[in-house]
Amino acid sequence: ILAGLLFCLSGCGGPKVEDYANKTPAMDIRDFFNGEVTALGIFIDRSGIADPSMSVTMKGTFDKNGGEMHEEFIYSDGRRDTRTWKIAFTDEHHFTGTAHDIIGGAKGAQYGNTVHMEYVLRVPHKGSTYDLSMDDWMYKMDDKTIINRITMSKFGFKVGELILTFKKK
Repeated sequence: ILAGLLFCLSGCGGPKVEDYANKTPAMDIRDFFNGEVTALGIFIDRSGIADPSMSVTMKGTFDKNGGEMHEEFIYSDGRRDTRTWKIAFTDEHHFTGTAHDIIGGAKGAQYGNTVHMEYVLRVPHKGSTYDLSMDDWMYKMDDKTIINRITMSKFGFKVGELILTFKKK
């Protein structure tokens, strides 16, 4: 029984971004997010209810060391928000990111067609704020499209997911 339990637990680690090193088309956020990008997305709460949806416009400026990306969000309930990411690469695959609502900074890596980031996002909600852990995966589909899945959690419990499709202009 113990051996079976250990075997099951050994598979709980999930994928690593390095597992995608040979996947194509190759992704480099410095290229994809340099210039104008739009996105459509939806939040799905832990019970499976999908709401609200959002549209995002982004404009990035990058070089080989990193750069900056400004995001403007419009939600289906009328709310608006902005975020400006500052991204710095530490080597060809790894980077860090900061923004006004990112607590302690983001850590990211890119291999093959995939980017993975982990960070804590401070989210306003009904006059208060929540600090949510974000497990952010982006998959490049073609030269103009990325599918993004972000799992949000608090104290290790899933709060919801955000699914976005990015389109490069």
